[in-house]
Amino acid sequence: MIEFAEYSLLGLLSGGVMALIALSFVLIYKGTGVVNFAVGEVMMLGAYLYYAAAVTFELPPVVAFLISIGVISILAMIVERTVLRPLSGQPAVAVMMATIGMSSIMHGTIETIWGGDTYQPPGLLPRTPVFLGEVLIPGAVLGNFAIAAILIGGFLAFFRYSKTGIALRATASDPVTAATLGININFATRLTWMLAGSVGTVAGVLIASSAGLAPSLSGAALGVFAAIILGGMDSVLGAIVASLILGWVESISAGYLGGKSRDVIPYVVVLLILVVRPYGIFGTRTIERL
Repeated sequence: MIEFAEYSLLGLLSGGVMALIALSFVLIYKGTGVVNFAVGEVMMLGAYLYYAAAVTFELPPVVAFLISIGVISILAMIVERTVLRPLSGQPAVAVMMATIGMSSIMHGTIETIWGGDTYQPPGLLPRTPVFLGEVLIPGAVLGNFAIAAILIGGFLAFFRYSKTGIALRATASDPVTAATLGININFATRLTWMLAGSVGTVAGVLIASSAGLAPSLSGAALGVFAAIILGGMDSVLGAIVASLILGWVESISAGYLGGKSRDVIPYVVVLLILVVRPYGIFGTRTIERL
């Protein structure tokens, strides 16, 4: 039971960071109807900027963390204005291909500047392990979950109670009606991309500070597709719940069946659930007349 409790806690805690990545995907899809394939590279770029600020320029980790978020937010604003807005009204596949192109450019640029070596950025929080009874929890995992939980809680409160958050929800739900009510659609779209970039940067920094920084970091975003499909492509709550579920499943399967099973078992679980609920646990159910 102690072993099971340890695997379960580690899985749920790691699911918190997975939820941040899923949130970055869902924010863009819910706001624009586009799957952003550049999330992994945005995570990676934010982590490299954090490393450069904290190690190369020897800034305090917290300051480096805030700088990386700010730079990515500005870059997201520029990309939305110069690349994505001219594609407004075009088929979603055109915007999707644009995100694929941006991911390739960012990946190549990062490898040109920093190469393929693995770096170790400084941690944001102490890494002292914590004992819950006889269960050992690594300090880095617990700290990452705490940051992810605070950020996700802040986002949920922002979207529910603030005027700007409500405007973003209205735009995502029905942009035409939102525009007639006086909501600035361009501002809402720009802010959505900035928020998604910020969330992705936080996830990238948390992963890199605990597991190391290398160009392969961008691959972490691909594994989150299972979570956003399971939770529902347009559901923030679904992304969070599904990430916790899959984090637990991955940890349990790796602990009892071996490390390779964590790449297979979660997708089997997703497939079984989608057979019953093809729109995800919390996704919007659409009915089409054939």
